[in-house]
Amino acid sequence: MAMLELNGVETYYGTIQALFGMSLYCAEGRVTTLIGRNGMGKTTTVGSIIGTLACRSGEIRFDGSPINGKPAYQVAQLGIGLVPEGRQIFPNLSVRENLIATAANFSRSDDPWTLERVLEFFPRLCERLNNQGSQLSGGEQQMLAIGRALMLNPRLLILDEATEGLAPLIRQEIWRRLEELKQSGLTILLIDKNIDEFAHIADNHFIVEKGQVVWQGGSSELTSDADLKARYLGI
Repeated sequence: MAMLELNGVETYYGTIQALFGMSLYCAEGRVTTLIGRNGMGKTTTVGSIIGTLACRSGEIRFDGSPINGKPAYQVAQLGIGLVPEGRQIFPNLSVRENLIATAANFSRSDDPWTLERVLEFFPRLCERLNNQGSQLSGGEQQMLAIGRALMLNPRLLILDEATEGLAPLIRQEIWRRLEELKQSGLTILLIDKNIDEFAHIADNHFIVEKGQVVWQGGSSELTSDADLKARYLGI
């Protein structure tokens, strides 16, 4: 069953069209990826989903209901959490304040994410609890951004460039945590470049080129096709 569906979405920046009939889906309880070179429409797709960009045509459905035109705060209340590109944590707030600022349980989970649960999930944040966001390393900031999104208790978690700029050991830790989230039943939409690192946890991949999906398939198909990766991903 698809939790999120995009059908024929077209999105513009002013008069410049960025998405040309974008269509994809995220199956419930699965990890779906949206991959492609820079500037091909991945972040625009995320903005269209969460309501920070208005799509002119097409349809976006979450849990079977259209969400086109809803403001971002209403989309979040429906159960979509975002870990944005660049993390965008509050630099002058402490780790504790960053986490509790977004705390909610709109999905009415019986086992909600709380401050204590996030700190158990990311022990490094517990050690930095009273530090300001600006005092954290890049890896710690990414953990904080993920923890902040989890505090919304989302049904769908979107991660835009989850491991960009992070050291290999930190990337591996992030992937392990995302695998745990998948095992808990959380639906995840992942935008990233490190294909070989996340292929083992992903179920379905969509490659985007010039604002539209040009290929869809599973991890084994993607990782074994060198020509495909070279053509669309520059690998």
